[in-house]
Amino acid sequence: MSHDSARASAIADLMRAGRETSRLSMVFRYAIAERLGLAVSDLECLDYLADIGSATAGQVAERTNLTTGAVTSMLRRLQQAGYVTTERDPADRRRVVVTIRPERIADLERPYERFAERAERLVEGYSAEEVRLLVRHHDRLQAMYLAELDHLRDGDTAQRST
Repeated sequence: MSHDSARASAIADLMRAGRETSRLSMVFRYAIAERLGLAVSDLECLDYLADIGSATAGQVAERTNLTTGAVTSMLRRLQQAGYVTTERDPADRRRVVVTIRPERIADLERPYERFAERAERLVEGYSAEEVRLLVRHHDRLQAMYLAELDHLRDGDTAQRST
């Protein structure tokens, strides 16, 4: 097999593996959400807040790709379930700041514990250089996802030639 065809085959394998990982990640997230009695969008919101602490309702809407109306309903559900607090931004009373309740983080982490342990064992076998490569790869994928979400939000769904 030539170098070019071996590379093309490896890239095809990587793309297939990425699609399968993405699909399984979604199925896993749905199962976790169901176990917690949440919608997947609720879980994504809580995951986002666990990473950053607090956000405005508008930031949550942007990150979850939900309308502001849907976010308002979601935040009401999460507040009633005791996962978040909401308060008006003192600098701009029109904005609502959402904060995850620290005492509920353990409840959200519990369903992931076994997976997290297995993931830790998985990367133990990687060199620091390999881990840095994976981090760069994920950073670039995240940037691509965010750019594509921007295009979709702007209505730019036309086919592009690249």
